[in-house]
Amino acid sequence: METADEARNQGSSVSILEKNPKVVFVLGGPGSGKGTQCTNIAKLFGYTHLSAGDLLRAESESDSENEIMIKNVMKEGKIVPSEVTVKLLQQAMWKIGNDKFLIDGFPLNDENRAAFENVTGIEPAFVLYFDCPVEEMERRLLNRNQAREDDNIETIKKRFKVFLESNPPVISYYGEKGKVRKIDAARSIDQVFESVKTIFEAQD
Repeated sequence: METADEARNQGSSVSILEKNPKVVFVLGGPGSGKGTQCTNIAKLFGYTHLSAGDLLRAESESDSENEIMIKNVMKEGKIVPSEVTVKLLQQAMWKIGNDKFLIDGFPLNDENRAAFENVTGIEPAFVLYFDCPVEEMERRLLNRNQAREDDNIETIKKRFKVFLESNPPVISYYGEKGKVRKIDAARSIDQVFESVKTIFEAQD
């Protein structure tokens, strides 16, 4: 995987870095409400919402070389290789004229984090972390009707296991840098968004 310096030399990351983009990582377990809150943040504060999961699902339905691999990995509730996800995020940021991005559901582990920073040369302004009990997240996932292949009970439990094992080092890393903004996500959508708004208003 190329580094930020190599990418600059090849021209693939220049426009992204020249934007001096503001990136916010939005993390939380499956069903914590990240996607809903990102939609609200994007509308009110002018960010572009990039869902790592949505990008991967779209890629898995394409004719790309990674189509089958992504589909199988996601079905197992595992983490797609960093180089694949970072490339998709990088391409999405390249195509969009905005300079403020919410990256939803990434990085899932410390290797993801290091790969993103190494390849793009970008560190997040902060990390928005939606803290929600597993029982509540499971209830929400089983109640939503999105017909997603990864929303069955077996895959949900695998996704929880992977998240709980892999994500804490990312939160710890950015916590030590004073960049984590933790939200109680077990409340209603409106209550959660009030807390979210306070955080983003303080950043502007």
